[in-house]
Amino acid sequence: MREVVDERDINKNHPLGVQWLFRAALLLLTVLLITLGILISWGFTMIQMPGESYRGELPPLTQKEVALRDALQRDVEKLGSEIGERNYLHYKELMAAADFLDASFAQAGYKVQRQGYTIDNQTYYNLEVEIPGTQRADEIVIVGGHYDSVSGSPGANDNGTGAAATLELARLFAGKKPERTLRFVEFVNEEPPFFFSEGMGSLVYASRCKQRSENVVAMLSLETIGYYSDKIGSQRYPLPQLSSIYPLQGNFISFIGNVDSGSLVRDAIASFRRHTQFPSEGTALPNEITGVSWSDQWSFWQQGYPGIMVTDTAPFRYPYYHTANDTPDKVNYDRLARVVAGLEYAITDLSGLASPP
Repeated sequence: MREVVDERDINKNHPLGVQWLFRAALLLLTVLLITLGILISWGFTMIQMPGESYRGELPPLTQKEVALRDALQRDVEKLGSEIGERNYLHYKELMAAADFLDASFAQAGYKVQRQGYTIDNQTYYNLEVEIPGTQRADEIVIVGGHYDSVSGSPGANDNGTGAAATLELARLFAGKKPERTLRFVEFVNEEPPFFFSEGMGSLVYASRCKQRSENVVAMLSLETIGYYSDKIGSQRYPLPQLSSIYPLQGNFISFIGNVDSGSLVRDAIASFRRHTQFPSEGTALPNEITGVSWSDQWSFWQQGYPGIMVTDTAPFRYPYYHTANDTPDKVNYDRLARVVAGLEYAITDLSGLASPP
């Protein structure tokens, strides 16, 4: 007669008990190995980037980069010195910045679209220019940066550099014919008290894109991109573990996305590295990690669009972040020009253009 054993009566000394415990242990080990494999795969995918960051001495600026450097410096000085602090508390200056950017776009041959919205009897404007796509016009690539500054700061690096880079890139692409539709947008009200709120300019803009069922396939947020240092220890990170993975010198440009935007991070940095002799690092991390969502790409994530931040890492490197000392003289214009020149190639590839000369 076959012995019938209730599992509740099995103990470790019973032959069936030993077999049951072995199977349970094997199952647990299998689950742990699968979980570990997923974590390793995730970490490799999110941190490992295509290509290699440039190492060594930077080559001399090309003639094109020299012209780009001079134009960037003029624009940053206009925003961060002549106009200065520009935000809801300095509304006149904020409008002066909008008018300057609007006129500059128009001088480059663009028709500027102003997206206005009102908060507490003050009207704020996102500024958009567009190059329609030739073959995949329904696929939209957006390059943008915010032009407001935080209260108490002239905002030369944060984010005069991002706003100026958006303008200069628009000038570089004027008259080109990309396969995908290409937009350059100057966003308002990224800084507090509008940050992460319905009054944030980029969220107003991204929400409109969603309402119109627009197919935004890539969004690049240019955020605080002008400060660099070769000093060991000049670069910090929100997680201590990242210091063992990434450089301790703040001399690189960073491409940062959330997990859902990992493919865009890899595509953008791969193109940058193929064409640009300048240090670069990239990562795609969970939104919850400090700093990952700290710019206008966050607004596009809220609408389900892929977006990345291109940045010098701001408070993790820049000693004058959100202070009255964030002035134009703190910006390294030679390195800023190299970054913007590299971004021209990345945007060229993302938008489906032939490579620039």
